[in-house]
Amino acid sequence: QLWNKMIDKKPGLIAQCSGVSDVIQAVNFARENNLIVSVRGAGHNVAGNALIDDGLVIDLSNMRTVMVDPKTKTAVVQGGANWGDVDRETQAFGLACAGGVVSDTGVGGLTLGGGLSWFRRKAGMSIDNLIGADVVLANGSYLHASDSENQDLFWALKGGGGNFGIVTSFHFKLYELGPEVMMAACLYPRSEAEKAMRFWIDFTRDLPDEITSDCIHWAIPEHPAFPPELQGQLVTGLASMYFGSPQEGEKLLQPLREVATPLLDLSGIIPYTAVNKMFDPFLVKGTLNSYWKSLYVEDINEELMDLLINKANQAPTSQCLLSIRNLQGALSRVPEDATAFGDRSSRFLVSIDTMWVDDADNERCMLYTRDFFDEVHNYSNGQVYFNFNSDMSG
Repeated sequence: QLWNKMIDKKPGLIAQCSGVSDVIQAVNFARENNLIVSVRGAGHNVAGNALIDDGLVIDLSNMRTVMVDPKTKTAVVQGGANWGDVDRETQAFGLACAGGVVSDTGVGGLTLGGGLSWFRRKAGMSIDNLIGADVVLANGSYLHASDSENQDLFWALKGGGGNFGIVTSFHFKLYELGPEVMMAACLYPRSEAEKAMRFWIDFTRDLPDEITSDCIHWAIPEHPAFPPELQGQLVTGLASMYFGSPQEGEKLLQPLREVATPLLDLSGIIPYTAVNKMFDPFLVKGTLNSYWKSLYVEDINEELMDLLINKANQAPTSQCLLSIRNLQGALSRVPEDATAFGDRSSRFLVSIDTMWVDDADNERCMLYTRDFFDEVHNYSNGQVYFNFNSDMSG
């Protein structure tokens, strides 16, 4: 089973690997028998690339070891680990890795596609903090890729996707962060969406790199974590994390909490590990059909802002999430040709995360996503973020 309930594929064979030797044998077996192959890390990718019909799935999900070196502030992470595994081990030493924002997201898929963390503006993308990778190639050979070894492969792994080999271990640079951070998370009624968005767009225009921020259009989930009378209400959320002193962050993020009268203010100084688990209870593996599309935009003018709010108001189910991520900072200062990821000049990433429960809603929800994507495309150069794209079709 994968995270996305919508993915239903039937592999011919699954190799549940426990180490590099198993991976090499599986690759050789596939090549010698002309089998098509997919690789499963943590199985979180929304497009379901981890599974393939009839072929061989090389499953790394038992390979989850995370080894931290606090002296060099580095970590070696096996290819089947998720970001919760990484957070647990690194935070034991007061360190953090620029990883994902949902704890059961896989390290492998997220990193090879780029990787956007809650301190992306300070540290760049996950690929910018990748200092090496151990890889099994299609011919069964095993090698290390870094800035000094197999540089071409290392360049391709940084944002080029999972097609160049099977990464059995990732080597990451770490940062001193935690155990607590300041997180602003204010949910305003959707009637205040225009006011909240306009403020947020201006707020993010000249921020220090230490602040990473998102604007989210959602409905308060039907979950015991929220008051029953608020569940299902449409909200516009402003969320930001500060990289540094929590007390300093509390002062700098206070304006996000005063835009209007919030339905809920979930802001506070909390454990860094809790930040990356905030969405976990509402995005449980195997419970939601998901069809996502994303686009980078240079900026958000009044016309695009109105479009985003109107389309969010038309969401086909209460589980649908429209997430707008503020970029730039350190991640935008990496030259376009330095990694396979390419251009990073856009100021925002618009992610249309359509989710629903009932299979009968599949066609309606997918059509909504495609129409939304087409309308936002008019304000974009067409560049997408592969990690948030269910497919590349219209």
